Parts: sequence; structure tokens; C-alpha cells
Amino acid sequence: MNRTLLLRLSVGILFLSGGWLAYTQNQGGAPPQLKLNQIKGGLYEIEGDGGNVAVYVTGEGVILVDDKFDRDHDAIMKEIKGVTDQPVKYVLSTHYHEDHSGGNAKMFAMNAEIISTANARKNIVNHVQSNAGIFPTPARVVFTDETSVYLGGKEVRAHHFGRGHTNGDAVIYFPELRTIHTGDLMAGNTPLIDYPGGGSLVEWTKTLDAAMNAWDFDTVIPGHGAVTNKAGLKKYRDDVEKLRNRATELVRQGKNRDELAMAMQTEFGWQANGLQMQWSIPGMLTELR
Repeated sequence: MNRTLLLRLSVGILFLSGGWLAYTQNQGGAPPQLKLNQIKGGLYEIEGDGGNVAVYVTGEGVILVDDKFDRDHDAIMKEIKGVTDQPVKYVLSTHYHEDHSGGNAKMFAMNAEIISTANARKNIVNHVQSNAGIFPTPARVVFTDETSVYLGGKEVRAHHFGRGHTNGDAVIYFPELRTIHTGDLMAGNTPLIDYPGGGSLVEWTKTLDAAMNAWDFDTVIPGHGAVTNKAGLKKYRDDVEKLRNRATELVRQGKNRDELAMAMQTEFGWQANGLQMQWSIPGMLTELR
């Protein structure tokens, strides 16, 4: 094997390894400390490790939004027991990724019902997530457009507004509290478009627009990051649009994969070895032509 080929193989291995580590940097060992924050009324948020979990306490049980990794189950239940003795009755999944749905099996074992979009279930069943440590247990109850859970006189609504992070994103609405949970349609500072999971940069802003126009809300729980408000979500949406416009410009100028990737790193803070390089860049080159 010549030195050039060996170097290319080594770089490729490091690239893929870096992407894995960027997404699963907390895999193995003791899970990070979780923190429970009260949002308003009986609604709480658990942050740390995987995606943000919403905890809605009612007089007849608890409704969760997402359940993080499998390894976080005991810590999640400890936080819940700190505010209520009510059992978890439902888990509304925002999407299929392991850091949001990895605890499904243990929730099933507690007789909780998992509810997701039909596409989120398909992505789990088809083992779409390439870097999953374990594949989550799929939901038994699914919906296509919208569903609601009523428990203890309270309603929680889940709606699929369209593609964005994946093809099965659900936005969750707590009408009484004027609060939504976006899943990873808002997460961190910049989008991860999961093209293998049916995501779309072109549709992302349309999906957020539909959610913002459909419901009356003032508080936003993102998939990752600090709780914010409608203005914060609007800014995130506008930032996605700026990224899309810039990426479209570069693709239509004929820039190659490396040039597009470098622009995303320098202008939008994407990590050189992050999942965007594996999941987003190839799809952008196709979708944005």
C-alpha cells in the first residue's frame, strides 16, 4: 500500500471516529449529572446528557416528552420522584434518535405508553441511525399529523408539521401553559440535518413557521440547550434560513464537498469531525442544487 493511500485511509478513519465521538462523547461510564428545572405550573424540564426531557405532572400520572439515553433512565426517575409520586403514563417522542428515545424500553417496562410519529417509528425499526449505541424500542402508538393525550384534566398535543431535523419530527404543545417542546427542530446554535433520516434544510424553516403560526405560546423547550421564548425560536429559524441561503449559493456556484464543509465550519461553527459532516453535507449538495 503506497503512502498516499495509507494517509487517505488514516484520515478517513479519524474523520469517522471524530464524528462518532462528537455525538456520543458521554457514552460509557457513569452518566452525567441531570438537573431538573421548573418551567411553570406542573411542567418541568430535565437537562443534561441526552435531549431535554419535559415532565408534566398531573393528578393521574406523568406525561414525558422524550426519555434520553437508556443509561439515563434511573437518573430521570430519581428527578421525577423528587416532585411527584405519580407514575409515568405516557412518553411523547419528538424523534427517533437514541439521545431522545433510547430510554423507551425501560419506560415500556414501567407500563408507560410511547407515542411517536409513524416516520419516527419506521426509522427506529429500519435502524437508520448509523451511530446508535443501541437501537431504541419503537413506539406502539403512532400518528401521522396530530394526536393529543388527556390525563388528569390536562391536554398535551403532538403535531408533525413537516420535515426538518428528520422526516418524523414532532412538536409538543402544552396549551394550558402556552409552552412548546421543539425536539431537535431547535437544538444548540446550528442545525443538524439528518438526511439519512429524511431531514431537509429546505423544509426546515417552513416547518418552524407552521408551528409558530399554529399555536399560542410564549415558552420554548428546545431539544438541546437553554429554555427560551418565541423570539428565541424565531431567531433560530432565521439563522437556519441564513445558513440555507449561504449553502445554496455555494452549491450553485459549483463548490465541492470540502469547500462547502469548510464554509460551514468557518461561517457557522460546524465541527470538522461532527455529524453535520457525515449526515448533512452530502445531502445539502443534492438538495440545494
